[in-house]
Amino acid sequence: MDAKFFEIDSRMEALRAKLATFPAGLMKDYQDRLDVSWLFHDNALEGVVLSYSELKAAIDQRIISDVTLIPMYEEVRLHKQTLDWVREQAPLAGKKAVPVDHELVRTLYAMLTPDAAAKGYPYRRENPLHRLYYHEIAPPDKISQKMRKLGEWLESAEFLDLHPITRATKAHYRLLKVYPWTKNSGKVARLLMNFVLLRHGYLPAVVHSIERQRYYEALRFDNDTLLNLVVESLENSIDITDKFFNELRGLRVKRAS
Repeated sequence: MDAKFFEIDSRMEALRAKLATFPAGLMKDYQDRLDVSWLFHDNALEGVVLSYSELKAAIDQRIISDVTLIPMYEEVRLHKQTLDWVREQAPLAGKKAVPVDHELVRTLYAMLTPDAAAKGYPYRRENPLHRLYYHEIAPPDKISQKMRKLGEWLESAEFLDLHPITRATKAHYRLLKVYPWTKNSGKVARLLMNFVLLRHGYLPAVVHSIERQRYYEALRFDNDTLLNLVVESLENSIDITDKFFNELRGLRVKRAS
């Protein structure tokens, strides 16, 4: 895996150099496209499949939406706002950098689930019988203790000594093993993972909906299955981004000639 990490790091270094040659307007257009894909796949992992037009209607305030769909649209808007926050806050900014700790997990949950956060971030009180995630999760009476231990681990030397991709994957895995909230635990775990990746200069690892079954299976075992899936998702993000900007560069050259 060390060789794979080296390859990804080399590709990211080259990609960052390439992106620096494009104007901010094109970068914004790219990020908007990326976010629509990110929202689509992340919701599909949760069993909610949205069309492109539904996603655009949810996040574009200029579009008049069907009032019967507003609750779903509101969840997508909150998700988009959280993606924006992660992208803004993840990069290191000196002493004001948001630490990767228990408070970050609570913040992500609060942004996705403001009603629950207003009640004090209550953990789930039962093991749901019918749920999408069927890996073993913490009993309700153990959640508080396990979340405290997760917070301690996030601030430990053991965590900081890991390669950032492994660090991000394990944080994701450990949070979902606790599964603290009935709603949005999966989204919070993947946002935590991508916060760590973005902090270290990577693109987000967007797990595609076609990998949904494999993703669920990977969460059942503490091995390299999930890490391999995250690495593949990250490589896919790099491939798509590189292709997008190569095509833009080709168009610029063609117009100039």
